[in-house]
Amino acid sequence: MQGFILRSKKQITIISGLLIVFAFFNHWVLHNERMAIGGLVAASIIGVLPIAIQAFQAIRVKVISIDLLVTIAVIGAFIIQNFEESAIVTFLFLFGAYLEQRTLNHTRSAIKELTEMAPESALKQMADGSFEEVDVDDVDEGDILLVKTGAKVPVDGTVLSGEGHINEASITGESVPVGKKTDSQVFAGTILENGTIQILANKVGEDTTFGKIIELVEEAQDSKSEAERFIDRFAKYYTPAVLVIAFIVWLITRDAELAITILVLGCPGALVIGVPVSNVAGIGNGAKNGILLKGSEVIHDFSRVDSIVFDKTGTLTQGTPAVSETIYYGEKDNDTLKYLASIEHESDHPLAKAVLKELGIKNYLEVENTEVVKGGGIVASVSGKRIAVGNVSLMVQENVILDDKAKADAKRLEKEGNSLVLTSVDGELKVLMGIKDLIRPGVKEDLQKLRALGVKNLIMLSGDNQGTVDIINKELQLTKAYGNMLPEDKSAYIKELKEKGEIVAFVGDGVNDSPSLALADVGIAMGSGTDVAIETSDVVLMNSNFNRLPHALGLVKATANNMFQNIVIAIAVVFILLTSLLFSDWMNMSIGMLAHEGSILVVILNGMRLLGYHLKK
Repeated sequence: MQGFILRSKKQITIISGLLIVFAFFNHWVLHNERMAIGGLVAASIIGVLPIAIQAFQAIRVKVISIDLLVTIAVIGAFIIQNFEESAIVTFLFLFGAYLEQRTLNHTRSAIKELTEMAPESALKQMADGSFEEVDVDDVDEGDILLVKTGAKVPVDGTVLSGEGHINEASITGESVPVGKKTDSQVFAGTILENGTIQILANKVGEDTTFGKIIELVEEAQDSKSEAERFIDRFAKYYTPAVLVIAFIVWLITRDAELAITILVLGCPGALVIGVPVSNVAGIGNGAKNGILLKGSEVIHDFSRVDSIVFDKTGTLTQGTPAVSETIYYGEKDNDTLKYLASIEHESDHPLAKAVLKELGIKNYLEVENTEVVKGGGIVASVSGKRIAVGNVSLMVQENVILDDKAKADAKRLEKEGNSLVLTSVDGELKVLMGIKDLIRPGVKEDLQKLRALGVKNLIMLSGDNQGTVDIINKELQLTKAYGNMLPEDKSAYIKELKEKGEIVAFVGDGVNDSPSLALADVGIAMGSGTDVAIETSDVVLMNSNFNRLPHALGLVKATANNMFQNIVIAIAVVFILLTSLLFSDWMNMSIGMLAHEGSILVVILNGMRLLGYHLKK
């Protein structure tokens, strides 16, 4: 019976409201007092049932809840035959609870959208080579799956064949589709917007990146900050205190209506719900934008950060060497570029990969008589020509003449932090390439945004030599920048900052920087959804896009401010209501309950503003 009543709260609210309308119609229009009183009595009895049941359930676990205060108030009003007050209070409380639930559900919309993106089925290759639709739970690692246009990718996997563009917004927060081809990585919950691909399942179910994201976000929503724990402790003692005060007032004044009104006005509903709703909305906004915030405690610490410490490679820079400048000596010769590509194709060196990516040549020539010169480069024969690819030392060894312009170019590129790749054909210099780990696009502007958000110190720690670090520091204008730093050196530096009383955030790749991520007050991983990044950090930027960091900081600051606003609103409303009761004649139980429910809706709506938060440009 109790379960039925609680499940029917919406219907009970409607019936209660209709009975009140019926009562007032009989009172004001038909002047039938018996029918009016009967309607109010019925509305009171029906309306108080679910409230009283919830109060009883709370008492069974030794909790004095708001429901108990309202139940006592309604019963008291009923006893003194103030049926109008008892009926209106129950209706307002039930209606307020309904609106609260509706708006709270909306605050969780971002998380709900994520869970709804979870794939339910997959086209699995069977033993005879055909593809059959199966439940996603029936897919195992190593299975081959077919994904068609418009379908969700069911697992984390590797593209075996085909190509297309995938919307990875559920993982990265970016709505721009990403091109996929053979050997590309794909993630569960993303959508193939065009094309057809076959993939090899690497991770399935809860082990997928998408599964972990949902799990972590849900855990984050359930976690409680110090502010929430304080409010819980406050409410635990505040609510019984209101009950005692109301009883004392009744003993002194023998005014039952006054005592009952105190019970209603003293309800701390807005205070209890204000902080959690801000927390949920903030985490939801982050999830929607590819930012994982692991709980409200992270929000509290991150919002107060003084210093942000950055790893260099893969954080401030792109993490992979790329050609920054190409200089030709004489006319651009396509044959020379083919010779260069053919030789670099046979090398696994990071610089060789950068050259190949820059050239984009796929048709390679036969390479003969390859000689690897340690610390210099490669010398080989291609199409009957002697090709040398390497640094300046190799060119000198090969008796390649470097004119004044070539020497000046090489010196300038080295000064700018480049590694040099020179190419000669039959002893004549043809091409000079400068290769370096390029700074991420927009990083300088993003660092300025972080400063504008109140970060005092922006510090870079790198394992690279100090010269390279100084070049990047000069461009980015950081507070401090240190090179030749081992992982233990980075951890020691962060510890030193914390001992000075600073709130420190560390931004790294989540792999080799895991000690620093763990030691910092807030560990932030440039993750792309990697397991290590997700598990070792407090905040994960899912798409490794640095410009998400200012949004994340702005969001947590807005969330922390929103929590404070809600606390102030809740306390102010209770203070005003109780003051009005003591020093005015217009305050009564119905008005108090209306204000009480209104304050709850105000803090919820205020929290919901975070769902649409965007960092101001």
